[in-house]
Amino acid sequence: MVWRGQESRPWIRLCVLGWLLLALPGCQSFLPNFWSRVLTLSWDSSTHQYMTEKAIVNITMETLKSLPGHHHSGSQGHYSSGSQAGLGRGFWHAVGEVVRSNADMDFLSSTRSDPVYHFDSERVDAATEMLRVFWNQSVLLANAREYQGARENLGQLFHSLQDFYSHSNWVEMGQKAVYQHLLDPKAPAIPTASENVPTCVECHSLTCKNNILKVMHSPVVPLLTTGYFSDYPIKPPGKCSHGGILDSSRHQEAQGGINKDSTSPFFSPHHYLHVEAAKLATMATLMVLRDLRDTVGPKSFLRLFSVSQAPALVFVIDTTGSMFEEISAARQRAYSIIQARKHESAYILPGTFLLVPFHDPEVGPVYETDDPEQFLRYLDDLIALGGGDEPEMCFTAIQLALTNSPPLSEIFVFTDASAKDRHLYNSVKALALEKQSKVIFLLTEDTKRGMRKRRETLSPDRFSLYTSLASVSGGLTIFTSNKDIEKVSAIVQDSATANKVTLLHAESHGDFDCSHSFQVDRSMKNVTLHLAGALTDCTLQSPNGHSQPLLGPPGHLAELERLQGLYRVTLRPPVEPGRWHITAKAKGNVTFNVIGDSSLDFLYYIAAESNETHPGLSRVEGSPVAGSSVFLVLAVTGLSPAQKASFSHVALVGAGGEGLQEVPLNSTSSWWSSEQELVGRIEAVPRQPFCVHLFGRDEHGNTLERVSSEMIEPTHVQIQVLSSSRLVPGHRSSVAFEVWNHGPARSFSLSAEDDHGYLSPTGPYSFHIDEKDSFSREVVLKTPKKAAAGEAVTLTLMVRARDSADSNYAVVHLTVIPQDNDISPPSCSAMLSEAACPEQCSLGNWSVSLAVKDRGHSGLAAVQLSRGEGTLLVLHQGSHHGAREGRHGHRPGNSQQEAHGTERDHMVAGEPPLSVTSWVGGRPVRLGYVSACCAPTAELVVWDQAGNNRRCQLSSFQQKASQEETIKASCQPVHPCQGLGLVLLLISLLAVGPL
Repeated sequence: MVWRGQESRPWIRLCVLGWLLLALPGCQSFLPNFWSRVLTLSWDSSTHQYMTEKAIVNITMETLKSLPGHHHSGSQGHYSSGSQAGLGRGFWHAVGEVVRSNADMDFLSSTRSDPVYHFDSERVDAATEMLRVFWNQSVLLANAREYQGARENLGQLFHSLQDFYSHSNWVEMGQKAVYQHLLDPKAPAIPTASENVPTCVECHSLTCKNNILKVMHSPVVPLLTTGYFSDYPIKPPGKCSHGGILDSSRHQEAQGGINKDSTSPFFSPHHYLHVEAAKLATMATLMVLRDLRDTVGPKSFLRLFSVSQAPALVFVIDTTGSMFEEISAARQRAYSIIQARKHESAYILPGTFLLVPFHDPEVGPVYETDDPEQFLRYLDDLIALGGGDEPEMCFTAIQLALTNSPPLSEIFVFTDASAKDRHLYNSVKALALEKQSKVIFLLTEDTKRGMRKRRETLSPDRFSLYTSLASVSGGLTIFTSNKDIEKVSAIVQDSATANKVTLLHAESHGDFDCSHSFQVDRSMKNVTLHLAGALTDCTLQSPNGHSQPLLGPPGHLAELERLQGLYRVTLRPPVEPGRWHITAKAKGNVTFNVIGDSSLDFLYYIAAESNETHPGLSRVEGSPVAGSSVFLVLAVTGLSPAQKASFSHVALVGAGGEGLQEVPLNSTSSWWSSEQELVGRIEAVPRQPFCVHLFGRDEHGNTLERVSSEMIEPTHVQIQVLSSSRLVPGHRSSVAFEVWNHGPARSFSLSAEDDHGYLSPTGPYSFHIDEKDSFSREVVLKTPKKAAAGEAVTLTLMVRARDSADSNYAVVHLTVIPQDNDISPPSCSAMLSEAACPEQCSLGNWSVSLAVKDRGHSGLAAVQLSRGEGTLLVLHQGSHHGAREGRHGHRPGNSQQEAHGTERDHMVAGEPPLSVTSWVGGRPVRLGYVSACCAPTAELVVWDQAGNNRRCQLSSFQQKASQEETIKASCQPVHPCQGLGLVLLLISLLAVGPL
């Protein structure tokens, strides 16, 4: 791999990477994604991403091959590149959702340090139970056609399942098959070593061989063990550590470790078994996917991954009495699309058809089907009747369409009225951006009809929110008439075909000349220009210099259909490859959108480097922070075996088409996949909105360009979801989040919306955040007893600065689960530990803060300090005040008194349990323990309301060990290229060759 722009000054690269290695706090699973290989210099390691992608592609191709009448174009078995190229952009987007959900287990604060999610610290039974929960939820959601939630559950399942083979001694036992008991309770089980049974012997080298006690692999009664990681839970003497230079527990008896996460001895003491562990982890992932396919059926399995599926057709239609022509136009256009698809062989599965009717005050219901004839019947049943006044509940209807439609959809809105529910604009915008779906408005404001009554005086810019939503989502707003609506609706048919790509999307404002260009490559067919606005002049120029005035007589370059509000231009075949130019004069605003047919396209997301407990790239929630350094990760899709292409860079392009920044790209692709993955660093995110424009060349050196038309809106505020729980009928659940202010001290407001009305009335919130500080809070949802298992609920959180346009969002997908008996004990996860224990123990103290949460659905009940000489503090605040917390845990005022009043919020050993039932409401509880160094251990017990309990061990020993390591590292020579980082780098470079 060659990193462009870095060929000079290689020693600076070595120093930076060396210090980066020293700065990484921990790594406790197979590496999350491709970037982890860069950070750990283990280029040949199998990552969670690699194993997951490979397994999904394998079983997808296997499933396609089994369908009657389906033939593959390739001849190389399951990994035929030709077949993969035809899986579609939607497939790779679905795979990306699973992969990112898998990686998030290593990045999210609620899961990254919890041993149950990673099969660490001999939590085998609890982790196995969690795996089965993930499996049951995946099946439940897939059968309920809630595919986005099913993919999220699958990613979580795959992560924990894959970690078992890296973190346990299964491979060291000599096992060559997967451990079926993990997901099949009826399969034979191997017991886990109890807490008082030693499992490892000392190992004082980077590579640890034969450090697992032989008794563990007895042919009579073998025992499972998994390595302990970091400080908590306490590692009993004689137990195995996770190991590697980032695991502080490796210095505790027994020293060393057993993880097989990578091929690097610096990070994985059992690196020599990495290939075997990855092979078994992949086999287990394949088995889950086959079982899932057999359980839900091949067609549902393919729908789960959007395999070769026709684009969704989504209509949001105003049904008031003035909308007769619009309903007729939508009905006729749907009929034309359905008839055209009958003659196409490009699709294995029909697409989703979705209809959301609305007027005031009623919205819906949502009519969703994959049967085109049923969809036509839904449209036939629509009647333009009643209403007749303005405004209407348009945004509520769009919100329903977005939550029920697949990602990458185009939402077509037919109305002649402004929005009554304007307060939903930010929520709808967040959903559109999160799903990368476009919203296209066909507005028929016809003054001659006189059908609308005005219940209030309406602003002349009453459609401005429609225009804003279309602009930010990459859609169009077309102001037309009832006379032209049927012809204008042809844009629906232009967009609703397979392999539609964008070549240009730009806006021009005001009465002045504008000029734009777009690149047509040899793979392109059926190029169409949509110009929305009022033009006074427009000229099209071909790559060879020929021009055609579009508003004049018919020409040889293109055919023009001129309608009110829309100019629909079709390039005449054969379309000449090369750069085309278009210049125009307009009255007011005009939007240029150029689309064409080609399988070559791309997906992308913005990511930040995560150096918490797992090195890798984690997806940025919402909008990125202006001026920050982030990564742009792209996946080029649809390359056939005959297409040899390379992609050099992307341009970040403003709304008017102006270039803002160029970002070089580097390939990270796997050899087996037709998807080409690229990554580039944005050194400083622009301050103005931008879209992404990809540049490359084919094998003949001809230019390739593609555009992603949705706008990224940089900001100075972030909102991050810290934890969320599943929804249980009749119970309360919470979603915790944190807001970060990257600008000056100021006030913010936060609002929350869900699509089912389960939110408790807890907002909007107003709060002040200091510069570079944060605010923590949570929202509560009450799930009705009648809620159906498998129901998906979409929660949208929006934060906005009161003194500027700075805003951001987070979208949370929640699932209603069956109300089964709660048999899951609570869990304890360390958040922060501090110790200053001198040789004379009476002169120092140690402390730890930890999060306690209920793994079931009954809610936490009580906590008790069962052993120890220190004090246990309850740091979590009550539900009726909310929590405000700075970046260092600072709370203004007497927060404990505010939270609980006269309730006891601290305890010592021997006191009765402290009940938290009345104020915790099912949310996690934060506890703190402080003790003198002469009492280095303690134990607390946590109960849930079903009677399950967990004993949590606390100790100052591990913290002391990690402090000693920090002291050793800080005592190295001052020169930045000396020390452990350089040693690791030089050894790795000798192994893998030059960077």
